[in-house]
Amino acid sequence: MQGLTIESLLAERGAWLKGETPDSTDVVGRGPVTRGISRNYPVFEKLRDRIVENTDLYLHNKPMRDLPLGEDETTLLDQLIAGGLAFASPQGPAICEAVGRRYLTGGWLEELAWLAARESGADEAVFGQVLGWKVKTFTGENEIDLIMRRGNQLGFVSCKALRSDLDIHDRKHRNRLMDAVHEADNLADHFGREGDTVAVLVTTDLIDEAKGAVRYNALMGKAAVLDVRVIPLEELAFDQLTQALAGLLQPQQEIKQP
Repeated sequence: MQGLTIESLLAERGAWLKGETPDSTDVVGRGPVTRGISRNYPVFEKLRDRIVENTDLYLHNKPMRDLPLGEDETTLLDQLIAGGLAFASPQGPAICEAVGRRYLTGGWLEELAWLAARESGADEAVFGQVLGWKVKTFTGENEIDLIMRRGNQLGFVSCKALRSDLDIHDRKHRNRLMDAVHEADNLADHFGREGDTVAVLVTTDLIDEAKGAVRYNALMGKAAVLDVRVIPLEELAFDQLTQALAGLLQPQQEIKQP
């Protein structure tokens, strides 16, 4: 077990991490904002859409929408501005630059997953990675949002920042959810070994608590068949997400390598 790393385990599988590992200092620094989003994603969702829309309008010299903010939105906006992820435009409404846009449109979810992985008991975790691979004479690459390691067991997590409200009649939304499950399963098929696990973290409400039932039965059924753990909006809050990721890498006897 000594000397094991994510990179060494991937190397045994003909794969390697490409490019620089994202700087964790900024990620940790804006952790309170990220965890705040996880506790109230629907509020963030509306605020994010407004900031991104106004940014595009500002860049095209078009009138922006200066709509009133609720108390929760105002608090979150203040946190984003304090973290340098948004700022007031000359006309007043908040806009963002490249770093802020990346964070607002999905980067925050990868960062949240990494922060939760660190608390989950994993020995190591990396996020926002591109994996290069070679099989016989064929080469390629895959984007992977989060890789966790405990001992010689790996867990792969795909993060999808999607609309929180599920309209079961919205085929596009359903397809994006189903594609996310298949994408996660492909990661396991390509890079996984016996004992490794895979999950997809989505920001969509998939549990109807009042009825005690899932909202998208075909999705959860497919995930069960493929052995993909679906982590929905109901488990997005930081403590719940930490528990979910801890469950991906349960302590077990050392897995024999082929």
